[in-house]
Amino acid sequence: MNYQWYPGHMTKAKRQMQEDIKLIDLIIEITDARVPMSSRNPDIDEIGRNKSRLILLNKSDLADPAANEAWIQYFKKQGYHAVGIDARNKNGIKKVQNTILEACKEKIERDKRKGIKNRPVRAMVVGIPNVGKSTFINTYAGKAATKTGNKPGVTKGKQWVRLNKSVELLDTPGILWPKFEDQIVGERLAMIGSIKDDVLNIEELSLVMIDYLREHYKGAIEKRYEVSEEGRHVEVLERIAEKRGCIKRDSEIDYAKASALVMDEFRNGRLGRVTLELPGRGEDKDA
Repeated sequence: MNYQWYPGHMTKAKRQMQEDIKLIDLIIEITDARVPMSSRNPDIDEIGRNKSRLILLNKSDLADPAANEAWIQYFKKQGYHAVGIDARNKNGIKKVQNTILEACKEKIERDKRKGIKNRPVRAMVVGIPNVGKSTFINTYAGKAATKTGNKPGVTKGKQWVRLNKSVELLDTPGILWPKFEDQIVGERLAMIGSIKDDVLNIEELSLVMIDYLREHYKGAIEKRYEVSEEGRHVEVLERIAEKRGCIKRDSEIDYAKASALVMDEFRNGRLGRVTLELPGRGEDKDA
């Protein structure tokens, strides 16, 4: 399967970000903790040169805890500030706030020397579709400051959100990049839901997921569905279908329904805390 999705509004959004960057002190990049490298848009590094950087590994509650820590240390070694979060949970917001101020410490001290007091840090929130940018802003702001949705492409235009006296955020639409050099990256983004499902072959994707779980998280399928993991991946999918009643009227397996079930349950964390890639074993290769 060839993975690609780059609607026209993303080109416009990228141009707008390039114009707005001069207003910004800090770039907050939201990634998906299950694919921290694949969910980073390489264009952001070019747009954000010479700006302070904070990487938030969102949905860290759905990812492998050991992998979360490994990625945080990896990004810190690259010179980024990095924090794992669950954007729906307010408990991690104080840590994010402190890290924002730490990342912009030089800017804040420079303002003080110039006699500028209480000028808020201006941060641009960036990320690919469906990693939780709007949810993060809403939780951080304590109100529904931006529109959210569980599908890519909800945020279409820029929005400034004043959080408190010390921080203002500029929300931006989720943007991918025009061409995935490595189709494994596209595959992983498809798995987490950053590419619209209606342009994907979900049945094929679910078989890749079954193979990955069997290799790296042995027992996860058996635990969730109470079926054997042995045999060909399609046989495992058929067992899941039978167990969950994904059967058509003529008693045939409903492969489409069973495949959608597997992908939804991975995305919602019901198959356990799963990370699809790890640092140190080739960030652009299978974990």
